[in-house]
Order: sequence, then C-alpha cells, then structure tokens
Amino acid sequence: MADNNTVARPYAQAVFDVAQENDALAELSESLAAAQALMEDGQVAAFMATPTLSDDERLTFLQGLFGQAVGESSVFAGGSQHGTNFLKLLLENGRVGVLPEIAEHFEALKAKIENSVDAVVTSAAPLSEARMQEIASSLKARLGREVKLTSEIDENLIGGAVIRAGDVVIDGSLRARLEGLAHALVK
Repeated sequence: MADNNTVARPYAQAVFDVAQENDALAELSESLAAAQALMEDGQVAAFMATPTLSDDERLTFLQGLFGQAVGESSVFAGGSQHGTNFLKLLLENGRVGVLPEIAEHFEALKAKIENSVDAVVTSAAPLSEARMQEIASSLKARLGREVKLTSEIDENLIGGAVIRAGDVVIDGSLRARLEGLAHALVK
C-alpha cells in the first residue's frame, strides 16, 4: 500500500494549480486547514469509513461539516464547483482520508510560491515577544524568506531552543549540548 504522502502529493499539486489559476490560494488554504482538522477527528474518520454510506451521502456530510467549520461559502461546503468536484474525486478514489496530507503539501507549495516558511521554536520556557522577533529576523536573513514563527514548550530541553524551519533544524538546546559532551567523553 502506498504511503499517504505519496498518494497526497499529486492531489495537492492539482488542487494547488486550480487554486492558483483562480486566484484562490488563501481561500483554499483555509478550507484545507479545516479539512485537515476535521479528518484528524477520529469520529469523523470512523463515520466516513461506514460501509453502508454512499459517496453522495459522504459528500453531503462533508459539505455540511465544512459549512459549519468555515462557512457556507467555503470551497468544500459547496461554495465552489471546483471544491465539490475535488471532494467527489477523493471520494470516488477512496482518498478522502489523505486530506490532512494534501493540506500539508498544499501549504508547502503555497509557502514556496509566497517565498515564506513556517518555523517552530521549541524552548524549555516561554519566549518573550522581543526574543521571537529577534529569532524571526535572524531566520529571515539566513533563509532569505519570510518567516511565520510559532513557539512550543518542551521542558525536557532543560534550556536553549530547537528551531525547525522547513528542512532546516537548528538545535541549540542544552540537552543536545550535554549529549554531545557525553558522546565526546565516551570517545
């Protein structure tokens, strides 16, 4: 069986191309984010897997959920024929379960076109807004792209921070330094 990311990639590219042609990247991004959240809900996934449901019933159910989550004008709530056709295609091919991965690939394509990157700073303690701005500025200079920065807390780091921006990982945590020191002492 194919990996979900392998299956999702061509769907994400296709929906990205249609969104770009129709100048609807932001709208589709919002709808795919809602789709990702909904499909990661175990109850929704279990209901969608009910074998007695037809594709039309699944489509109606999904469009109702998207209408509640994003609004009736949502791409997937019936506000766009392209969105409805996309959901039908996923349902016909049994691929609606890969919507979360499609959303991730879509966001990566969108970030590339916008010359931006999502970055996550994981630290042992909360960072001040000034420190977050400083990190964002440094990343922007290093990567040459706009940076959308979010933060997470991981008390296991002891101190310092780990920054993940796309494929770049900068590990300045105290834990990593201690592990490096331990490794050096073992040699």
